[in-house]
Amino acid sequence: MKFFIDTANLDQIKEAQELGVLDGVTTNPSLMAKEGITGKDNILKHYVDICNIVDGDVSAEVVATDFDNMVKEGEELAELHEQIVVKVPMIKDGVKALKYFSDKGIRTNCTLVFSPGQALLAAKAGATYVSPFLGRLDDISTDGLNLISEIRLIYDNYGFETQILAASIRHTMHVIDCAKIGADVMTGPLSSIDGLLKHPLTDIGLAKFLEDYKKGNS
Repeated sequence: MKFFIDTANLDQIKEAQELGVLDGVTTNPSLMAKEGITGKDNILKHYVDICNIVDGDVSAEVVATDFDNMVKEGEELAELHEQIVVKVPMIKDGVKALKYFSDKGIRTNCTLVFSPGQALLAAKAGATYVSPFLGRLDDISTDGLNLISEIRLIYDNYGFETQILAASIRHTMHVIDCAKIGADVMTGPLSSIDGLLKHPLTDIGLAKFLEDYKKGNS
């Protein structure tokens, strides 16, 4: 399972990279704005800055909603850095753009996916990644994990190579549950990764080891 971090914060990206388990980054205009990154030139530079920190894929989102401008933006993003994956929304023109990019050898991430049918269309169009937003489904009392499971079944039935990127991860148990179901990738805040480190018995055990070591060397 690949671990992506969902942020535009360079310090958090560096921290996750230094942990040694980071495989990539996802971000979007909202996350850019949260970090005070505005204006096209600044946003494009920030994507490159992210690519220079991580070794893996960096999803960069188009803001256009029509085919021609999605293609124009996507090609510009793809030229920024070899690690860039063009993030395209799950709309009709977005599916067309996925197919266009696939034919051109440009990798893509189909975002805002909330149903198995949408995920099927994305895979048919040649998306590299599909991003079902399980956390947002959970927020409206719908089983987001079931969506991941259904997509996994469909993709396995037909041998689709599109990777399931479980998005809007809210907490550590989401990570574990997605790993059980067979999501290829998870993307979430740094806290969802750091949370995997924590267990009270680890803390108790380490404290005991250190205590015994001090007794033996005093």
